[in-house]
Amino acid sequence: MRDLRATLVQSMLHWEDAKANRAMFAEKLKDQQGGTDLIVLPEMFTTGFSMNTSLAETMDGQTVKWMQEQAAVLDAAIYGSVIISAEGRVFNRGLFVTPEGTVVYYDKRHLFRFAKETDHFDPGSDRIVVEWRDWKVLLQICFDLRFPVFSRNRGDYDAALYVANWPETRSYPWSQLLIARAIENQCYVVGVNRVGMDGKGIHYSGDSVAIDPKGQVMGACTPAHECISHATFDAAALVDFRAKFPVGTEADDFELKP
Repeated sequence: MRDLRATLVQSMLHWEDAKANRAMFAEKLKDQQGGTDLIVLPEMFTTGFSMNTSLAETMDGQTVKWMQEQAAVLDAAIYGSVIISAEGRVFNRGLFVTPEGTVVYYDKRHLFRFAKETDHFDPGSDRIVVEWRDWKVLLQICFDLRFPVFSRNRGDYDAALYVANWPETRSYPWSQLLIARAIENQCYVVGVNRVGMDGKGIHYSGDSVAIDPKGQVMGACTPAHECISHATFDAAALVDFRAKFPVGTEADDFELKP
């Protein structure tokens, strides 16, 4: 493994305006070329956390093409979630897109019932780990953060990515749970959340952060401000820490059910 450079993009979002959001992020990312390996955007980064499924795109739609173009130009993988329609269903789908144009997707498993996400979207079932530049990366979305069994490291990943629209009123749990996921899974964790107010009047403070396997903050965005932050995942340090303190060998066995 080599070190992996991660870029966290904490941003406001134009409500239900995919074209404006794509243009905004293109402008924010233009200076990142050659300086990063992985760019992480918020949940539903083209629309905000909208339940309007008429905004759904397809896997050959404009946003997937835009992500492929951006990844190629920037020579970095990009991860964020988008409202996607596929096979007659609608998903809050995390898209991990590489410079070669490869798209790996993860459909959000834990839908946020309290905002009626369960009434409009279909849940995913598969736990997805993608390999990128020698690293194995777990893909997660927002509310997944509250369910540690689903993200339990079974020796199959090195870093976990959480993209979110996580309201300011619950910012403390967001920050603490990200640290917990890093410590319990002995992995690097990135959490990227939006800022500003959405079309439903909900405020977001961001609190985007990168955390090392010991729970220490490596990089963070100023709360309530747009920000681009960087962190480098140290491969040798991760391997050394896991070898000296292999807590995973004592983990309980379990089986996930759909």
